Amino acid sequence: MEMTLRWYGKDFDTVTLEQIRQIPGVKGVITTLYDTKPGEVWSRERIKAMKAEVEAAGLHVAGIESVNIHEDIKLGKPSREQLIDNYIETLTNLGEEDIHMVCYNFMPVFDWTRTELARKRPDGSTVLAYNQAAVDALVPEKMFDSIAGDTNGSLMPGWEPDRLAHVKELFDEYKDITDEDLFENLKYFLERIMPVCDKYDINMAIHPDDPAWPVFGLPRIIINKENIQRMMKMVDNPHNGVTFCSGSYGTNLENDLPDMIRSLKGRIHFAHVRNLKFNSKDDFEEAAHLSSDGSFDMYEIVKALYDIGFTGPIRPDHGRMIWGEKAMPGYGLYDRALGAAYINGLWEAIEKNAKRG
Repeated sequence: MEMTLRWYGKDFDTVTLEQIRQIPGVKGVITTLYDTKPGEVWSRERIKAMKAEVEAAGLHVAGIESVNIHEDIKLGKPSREQLIDNYIETLTNLGEEDIHMVCYNFMPVFDWTRTELARKRPDGSTVLAYNQAAVDALVPEKMFDSIAGDTNGSLMPGWEPDRLAHVKELFDEYKDITDEDLFENLKYFLERIMPVCDKYDINMAIHPDDPAWPVFGLPRIIINKENIQRMMKMVDNPHNGVTFCSGSYGTNLENDLPDMIRSLKGRIHFAHVRNLKFNSKDDFEEAAHLSSDGSFDMYEIVKALYDIGFTGPIRPDHGRMIWGEKAMPGYGLYDRALGAAYINGLWEAIEKNAKRG
């Protein structure tokens, strides 16, 4: 595996490339052109400039998270043809610049849902949290209003103003879209883009829905082992793979995370490793990466990745806000650096034990 950190770019991220370079074991970043909108073509010039900036700091671009999918593609509208053509052009430009992994999602309307961005934990840190009763009490178009005060001035991914301005209309458009419709629209998209992925060896790594169940009645399909196996079989190409995010699949306690990892051998192109603390099945908060701080056995998750021969990029996922840091919730420097060190330590121990037989 290759340890990385997500970076949003100097105009959007409080964490600098110089700081990332000083985290032991981190050699690459997972980045994006954060100011692009879904459906826009990423020019080769902008991709080249992004790469040059990262490389000047002694790092490299290990992958992209995300080239966002326009809602019209998810909805299967006639306009999807041109939008997929644009996506193919972006993938071509990424391939020409020697970038070979793209994380994306196929979630309707919201890329993720949390009811709190700064829940205080007993140690004084603050974390993202989810409570089903709070979601049930909300009007969908007012969802962001309930958490906007805790963004620390950041533009939150998946909650961009352009998207939020049309939430009500989007809900109307999705009212008759079923899980089967969403699967078919995902299949159509993947079949269209696989030729360019084959040409440039680009691994498409779909991110699971977060949380892994329907929210506000919207369809959610990338939620469990059965559905992800279905997705891979319906477009049976090794470039059609997954981002294994323990914190997203893990929102559903019925998901056996190590078993899921082992069932996806050869098709996990990217991994997000993080821990959750469940107070009940309907209330969870994000924890430190350490197993004992949450509800997951992080050793078994990392060991499963090792056992399947995972060699792709991995990153610590959402961190706590600690030591007075003010940053995009989940994406500060300090706790993610601790997470990277912890995952590296687990990997080293697992690797050495395996070699000793």
